[in-house]
Amino acid sequence: MLIVTGGCCHNYSEQRQILEDGLKARLNVTVSHLYYDPKPGEQATRPKLPIYDNPNYGDGYDVIVHNECAADESDPKIIDTVLAPHQKGVPGVNLHCAMHSYRSETYRQPVTAGEASAKWFEYTGIQSSGHGPQSPITLTVAKTAHPITEGLSGWTTSNDELYNNLTTFKVTPLIYGIQTDSSVAADRDKTFTVAWTHTYGPKNVRVFSTTLAHNEANMREDAYLDLVANGVAWASGRVK
Repeated sequence: MLIVTGGCCHNYSEQRQILEDGLKARLNVTVSHLYYDPKPGEQATRPKLPIYDNPNYGDGYDVIVHNECAADESDPKIIDTVLAPHQKGVPGVNLHCAMHSYRSETYRQPVTAGEASAKWFEYTGIQSSGHGPQSPITLTVAKTAHPITEGLSGWTTSNDELYNNLTTFKVTPLIYGIQTDSSVAADRDKTFTVAWTHTYGPKNVRVFSTTLAHNEANMREDAYLDLVANGVAWASGRVK
């Protein structure tokens, strides 16, 4: 398994270790990392990740976990390179700010499948344009049975960000979230899908995504790590 981390707005040096330790405790996996910590003076929202010039970065891996935040990286060549392994058949898992990466200047407007601005969102499965303030998210597991949520029940997170859903691409929702005590009154009755699956590309590879876990405290929660581990196992074909 390969974990890609780096970029703005998060403590990725700590998060990559939390993920590795949490996944190894739950799965029999070997973990590799591709990580980049933006240097002072660099544009952190366009991190110089080592995957940007190597379309073969996924070779030899059963699954790639994207936990990067490249919010302003819109170069079509870079996006094609990042997507190349998944186009070739490597399954993907996408965490939190990966859903807010590789987007064009029009990302706040709904995209349509086939448009250049839709490439990354077609891979992640849901287009998200933003989030509200940090506060606990009450989570409800979808009623339809799925291997990823088997044995999981709803829980309430510590302070976290609830990402909106602008456009969806034939996803299977797994978990819904609502922030009933959000500091923004208008957001308190909004429910969004926060974990889902779908298939992508000519190989119909499995993709699992969740927008949860902005903070390290969120990521350390057992329920979150159980969810991600189940997502990795499903995406990589360990469970049907």
